[in-house]
Amino acid sequence: MKKIKPILALLRNVKSRTFQPGEVLITEGSSNKELFFIRKGLVRCFYINSTADEITFQLFPESNIVLNFHTLLFDEPSKFVYVAYEPTKAYSIDYDFLMKLTYENAKFLELNRSFIGKRAIKQAFMRIESLVFLTPEERYIKYLQDYPNIVNRAPDKYIANVLGITPVSLSRIRNRMANRKR
Repeated sequence: MKKIKPILALLRNVKSRTFQPGEVLITEGSSNKELFFIRKGLVRCFYINSTADEITFQLFPESNIVLNFHTLLFDEPSKFVYVAYEPTKAYSIDYDFLMKLTYENAKFLELNRSFIGKRAIKQAFMRIESLVFLTPEERYIKYLQDYPNIVNRAPDKYIANVLGITPVSLSRIRNRMANRKR
């Protein structure tokens, strides 16, 4: 890489991307090393189980990072499909380029650790912890706190999958909560 200012190098390599609903960002089996920052829209991450059912693992609204964890952390192909659920605008950058820039510029090291690495890992751990430590109703309440408008943007079956419950259980939780408010 030429000795140009790091921020200029970063800006030259960031792409503005637009995805239509149903358009795939990362496919299952892919070794895509592109990192996406969602500016506007919603991205659904899902896997296809042995009975060919799509199980939603996560929904990524605005200000979230989407990346192929399996390839970047374990050098394995993606086990998930990442697809735009709504019209989506994102910034993307090649992860290898970003790492090279990080290693050559100490100021970017903290940006990478705090903004990308910690944020992505924290999101994964929060999901695991919620499944282990919280009841389904507590998970739903926390999800509403973390993503207040997502219930109006995604179908109940996707939200239920993310919470690790069935759509019927989600409906019962909502009914109980509504009855308590009366």
